[in-house]
Amino acid sequence: MVRPIVTLTTDFGLLDHFVGAMKGVILSSCPQAQIVDISHEVTPFAISEGAFVIAQAWRYFPKKTVHLVIVDPGVGTARRPILVECCGQYFIGPDNGVLAMVYAREKHKAREITNQKIFLHPVSNTFHGRDIFAPAAAFLAAGGRPSQLGKLIEDHLKPTFVDPMRTSKRAWTGIVLKVDRFGNLITNFAIQEFEFLRERPFEIQVGAQRITQLAKTYGVAPPGEPVAIVGSSGYVEIAINQDSAARRLGCAAGAPVDLTIY
Repeated sequence: MVRPIVTLTTDFGLLDHFVGAMKGVILSSCPQAQIVDISHEVTPFAISEGAFVIAQAWRYFPKKTVHLVIVDPGVGTARRPILVECCGQYFIGPDNGVLAMVYAREKHKAREITNQKIFLHPVSNTFHGRDIFAPAAAFLAAGGRPSQLGKLIEDHLKPTFVDPMRTSKRAWTGIVLKVDRFGNLITNFAIQEFEFLRERPFEIQVGAQRITQLAKTYGVAPPGEPVAIVGSSGYVEIAINQDSAARRLGCAAGAPVDLTIY
């Protein structure tokens, strides 16, 4: 038999017990599960960064994979736990937008997870990853039906960070979705929507820096000069050859990015 796969993407880090406790819950209910850590180093509380991380990974997993995604600053509040079925895979997380970059452009179904019979009790007000999300992931991995978790919903959150906002005929405002390990600033400007950047003059402003050059890759960029690059994610990045654009420009995830074309 093919062993079911459960992936984990969180902002929990590895210093504390949180990730290990969730794995224990999953394996207790579904001992045959293969657990894959995508990342536990999402910046704490950075929902858009968590959304970007899972969006870059899920397509490379087989159908029926269960993705558990927890960046949840609203844990214990009225925000809902949800299950999203998309492209033959399952995504479990809070209804705060952390799954939005998965379902924004794909046909999908969303359910509110309400079946308390599968939860761990008592349910903590501060650790739904252990008591609600991990049991739901294990339930699906073990062969449970999505319909047993809860009813379909249509009003799941569709946040604004997924796409840049057009501010005039030739201008848009976006954000930095993530700062990667090398200090590259990954924006929410998807090249498939802004293909004209390859041909037309443009200006991108991040912090106090104005960037007007699109480089083919990091190594060909002039040393020390911030440039735009189309990264492997398909999004425009701001990078500096062998240096940290984030440090040099003083920017972090969530920083505004303004684009003007000429």
